[in-house]
Amino acid sequence: MSGAPLLQVKNLVKRFPIRGGVLQRVVDQVHAVDGVSFDLAAGETLGVVGESGCGKSTTGRCVLRLIEPTSGEVWFKGQNITTLGKEPLRALARDMQIIFQDPYASLNPRMTVGAIVGEGLVIHKLASGAADIEQRVAELLRTVGLSPDQMKRYPHEFSGGQRQRIGIARALAVQPKMIVCDEAVSALDVSIQAQVINLLEDLQAQFGLTYIFIAHDLSVVEHISDRVAVMYLGRIVEIASAHDLYTNPLHPYTEALLSAVPIPDPRVKRKRIMLQGDVPSPIRPPPGCHFHTRCPIAQKGLCDVKRPEAKTTGDGHTVACHLRG
Repeated sequence: MSGAPLLQVKNLVKRFPIRGGVLQRVVDQVHAVDGVSFDLAAGETLGVVGESGCGKSTTGRCVLRLIEPTSGEVWFKGQNITTLGKEPLRALARDMQIIFQDPYASLNPRMTVGAIVGEGLVIHKLASGAADIEQRVAELLRTVGLSPDQMKRYPHEFSGGQRQRIGIARALAVQPKMIVCDEAVSALDVSIQAQVINLLEDLQAQFGLTYIFIAHDLSVVEHISDRVAVMYLGRIVEIASAHDLYTNPLHPYTEALLSAVPIPDPRVKRKRIMLQGDVPSPIRPPPGCHFHTRCPIAQKGLCDVKRPEAKTTGDGHTVACHLRG
């Protein structure tokens, strides 16, 4: 893991317009991502966790510019990619790939596995001729644990775990430096999840990959991540190394999330923290700290008025809370 950041995200914001009326004017906005900032070193895995709808996947897609951010900056290899035009961004896409959540929807059912995995090689001109493409595809399929004999088959002939391996091979084909894993194992059976996680770790060691690993299963994130970022209603509320976050959570929301993680040892008892109320609407998020409507330690006149600044301790543990850190 090198010291210089491969990726720097600065105050990233994404708002989706809500249109209504006869003229379809913008009547409101969904605050999907609200001022997210983080760094990512080469060879590192950053886990991103939080409840459904908190902005995890939108953040990942804005980083890749699959979704255009409303404002903020994304620096990759020292270059601000939010200002790039179509052609420079297309060239940079080689280094930034994504593995999607649904292995059934992310593969074109009309293309063979060989065509799916080899498509990136053709687009980026990384192979010379059909024989070279076929050889490279065969190597990639072996790398992810599939047989080259299967390259003439179609996606519907594979199981969910095998389809996700095809998606991983497609991402690897263009020799990327960073991969966004967008809930890459959440749609798979538990036993298959473990196999795919182990595969991702092996590939990271083999190719020096950098991951943004988006998930809602905290036990999976703990296993694969070097650092973990916790998101709530479009904001990052805490970032720390996986060990620090799981042993010494500072933000009340992180504490509540971790209290819900099952412990396999029946002799170990953990106090369950039950949050009151529902997650507020991202259309009209609460003022101040977004979590204050459900926070057990919130102070009136502070947490419901002022947005908390991120505070960092000496060990790099960052928390956005008025009363912690």
